[in-house]
Amino acid sequence: MAASAPEPTPSLELTAPTTGGLSTDSVSPATMSTQRLRNEDYPDYSSTDVSPEESPSEGLNNFSSSGSYQRFGESSSTTWFQTLIHLLKGNIGTGLLGLPLAVKNAGILMGPLSLLVIGIVAVHCMGILVKCAHHFCRRLNKPFVDYGETVMYGLESSPSSWLRNHAHWGRHIVDFFLIVTQLGFCCVYFVFLADNFKQVIEAANGTTNNCNNNETVILTPTMDSRLYMLTFLPFLVLLVLIRNLRVLSVFSLLANISMVVSLVMIYQFIVQRIPNPSRLPLVASWKTYPLFFGTAIFAFEGIGMVLPLENKMKDPRKFPVILYVGMAMITALYISLGCLGYLQFGADIQGSITLNLPNCWLYQSVKLLYSVGIFFTYALQFYVPAEIIIPFFVARVPEQWRLVVDLFVRTLLVCLTWSLAVTNLRITVRPIKEGSSAEFRCPLTRSSSPPHRQDDLSLLTNSRHGSLRNLAKA
Repeated sequence: MAASAPEPTPSLELTAPTTGGLSTDSVSPATMSTQRLRNEDYPDYSSTDVSPEESPSEGLNNFSSSGSYQRFGESSSTTWFQTLIHLLKGNIGTGLLGLPLAVKNAGILMGPLSLLVIGIVAVHCMGILVKCAHHFCRRLNKPFVDYGETVMYGLESSPSSWLRNHAHWGRHIVDFFLIVTQLGFCCVYFVFLADNFKQVIEAANGTTNNCNNNETVILTPTMDSRLYMLTFLPFLVLLVLIRNLRVLSVFSLLANISMVVSLVMIYQFIVQRIPNPSRLPLVASWKTYPLFFGTAIFAFEGIGMVLPLENKMKDPRKFPVILYVGMAMITALYISLGCLGYLQFGADIQGSITLNLPNCWLYQSVKLLYSVGIFFTYALQFYVPAEIIIPFFVARVPEQWRLVVDLFVRTLLVCLTWSLAVTNLRITVRPIKEGSSAEFRCPLTRSSSPPHRQDDLSLLTNSRHGSLRNLAKA
C-alpha cells in the first residue's frame, strides 16, 4: 500500500472575531487589541453581547463562555480570603481616626447620612469599574486590564472621533492621578508613624496605669519628628522590596489584627456612659461641611486597590461579591466610629480620636498597635504606583539588570515619599512650634473636674515657664 502524503502543517494565523469581520494576518499581537478597538467596523457598546450596564449576575454567568478569561493555578495569584484581607486593609487607614471630627463638622444626623451616601456611591463606582474591566477583558481576550487601559479602551470605543484619537491621554491622566494619590497616602503614613511614636515616647514619664484620671503631662523632649521618619525609612524600604501580593497578604493580616485590637479598645472606651446627645447639632454649619467631605473622601482610600486586587485573583468571578461584602463592612465601621466618637467627646473631639483617650499605658498602646498596622499598610498602598512606574524603567534595560532596576526604583520611590513628608512637616509644623511649649495636656475624658479651673491654668503657666527656662539652659 502506498504511503499517503503528509498533511500540511496548519499555519498560525490570527483572525478577528466574526462580529468584527477584521482580518489581522499582518498585525502583531501587541497592537491587535488597540487596532480592533480603533476599527470603525467594531461594534460599540450598544451592539455587543455584553455591556458594562448588564447586571452582575449576567456578567458573572458569561464568564464560563469560551471567550471569557480565567486565571486558575497561577503561583502568584491570591485567594478570595487574601483579597478580602487586602481590601479591608487598603480602606482602614489613618482617615478612620479622623471621622469623629468629620461628623462634628457635618452634624450628628447629617454626618452619618452623608457617610452612607458616599459609601454607596463609592461602591457603585467600584462595581462599574470592575464590570468595565471584565467587559474589555472578554472583548480583547486579555487576562486583565489596569486602570489606564480601562480608560483608554473606553475612550477608543467612544462615538466621538476626538476622544478616540486622544484615548492614550486618558490613560496617562489616570495613571498620573493614581500615582499622586497613592504616594500621597504613603507620605501621610510617614508623618503618622513619626508623630505617634514621638507622642508615646515623650509622654512615657507621665504615663500611668490609672486610666480614670485626667492629668496634665509634662512631655520629655526627644529628637525631632523628621529623625523619627528617618528611623522608619530603612524598614519601609525593606518592606516594599516584597513584590508579591500573595506574600504581602501575610503582612496585611498582621496589620488587620493589630488594627482590630486597637479599634476594639477604642470602641470599649467610647461606648461607656455616652452623654446626652440632645446638645449636639443635627446639622452643622454649611461652612464646615467641606471639611467633613474632605475627611470622608480621604477615609475611603482603598479605591485605587480595586483593579490591582481583582487582577491578581485566582478566580476573578468571586471579586464582585468580595467587593460588596468588604465595602459594606468598611462603611458600617466608618459610620459607627464616627458617630460614637462624636457622641462621647462632643465638641472636645480632636483631629484623631486617639488624642482624646486617657493618658495610660492601656490606651497609649492603641497608638502603637495602630501604628504597626499603618506600617504594614504602606507596602499595600505603595503597590499601585509601583506597578505603574517600575515597568516603564524595567522595559528599557537588559534582562540581567531588570531585577536590580526594579529594586532600585522601589528604593527611590520610598525615599521620595520620605522627603516629601519631611518637607511638608517643616512647612506646616514649624510655625506652630515657634509659639508652643514643651508640655501636653490630655483631652477631657470622663474626669469630673472643670476644664478651665484657675489652678489648672496656673499649673500650665508654671510648667510653660519652667520648660522654657530648661530649654534656654540647654
